[in-house]
Amino acid sequence: MAKDKISRSRALAAKVIFAALQILSKKGGQAPGRDVTSEIEKQVTFDDWAIAAYEKTGYIRWHSMLHFYSIDCIKAGFLVKNKGVWYITPEGEKALKLGDIGLLNAATAAYKVWRSENQPTEPIDEEQDISEEGQQGQEATISEIEQLAIEGFQKQINSKNPYEFQDLVAALLRGMGYYTPFVAPKGKDGGIDVIAYRDPLGTVTPRIKVQIKHRETSANVHELRQLQGLLQKESEVGMFVSSGGFTSETKTEARRSSVHVELIDLDRFIALWQEFYPKLADEDKTLLPLMPIYFYAPTV
Repeated sequence: MAKDKISRSRALAAKVIFAALQILSKKGGQAPGRDVTSEIEKQVTFDDWAIAAYEKTGYIRWHSMLHFYSIDCIKAGFLVKNKGVWYITPEGEKALKLGDIGLLNAATAAYKVWRSENQPTEPIDEEQDISEEGQQGQEATISEIEQLAIEGFQKQINSKNPYEFQDLVAALLRGMGYYTPFVAPKGKDGGIDVIAYRDPLGTVTPRIKVQIKHRETSANVHELRQLQGLLQKESEVGMFVSSGGFTSETKTEARRSSVHVELIDLDRFIALWQEFYPKLADEDKTLLPLMPIYFYAPTV
């Protein structure tokens, strides 16, 4: 289908979906959804129509296009979303060779097949403008709201100082069922910020030693090795929490090391906080309070 024969909406959708998968490919196959959106905004030129907000929802048009047609890509097996992180699949890498319109057409075709098998009574109009009506619109709205929630999480966490973030990590561990007899006070801590036990006295192994970095830059392999050197191999494991993420070299070192250190970046921390929030003590919940909102979840 030639670009000049498709609707304005579909041409915009093709542009942003193609850009999203390209960005994921260049980033090694995965990235937080918020980073994908930010990169698209830098790389793609939008006119006033594309950046206008829908009157009913208040969402920016191209944002809604991205989330709406990402559902097609998920059904086609080109894209996976999990707790705010987007992943391009090998099938998605191959689909990039089709170009923007070809990729969107392939995704839409796959969505039609899925729809005919799961909801054969609901008609599909591929040239329609985005609407929150219908299952695809509901899924896209939920996806967009989830991303906004995660962005809100990130903003709140980034506003905290290193000691406040340290308290969040300790609270999460308590919510996961651990005891935290040591949370480092301000000042020199010897490389360990939190110690966590599986029982009140620390008699049950493994015990966890936690290193925490709260900054924009990624934790490097030298910092990981410092933590590894503080672990007693048989009775202790490490947990390295870095709000700025980890360098690729650090991730490789953690996978290869005979000493186990679990790496927790900001996205994983947020996912764990959401998962274990109901089990947190009331005073720990106040450190980063959540409000559950329930949506109808279409069957996928």
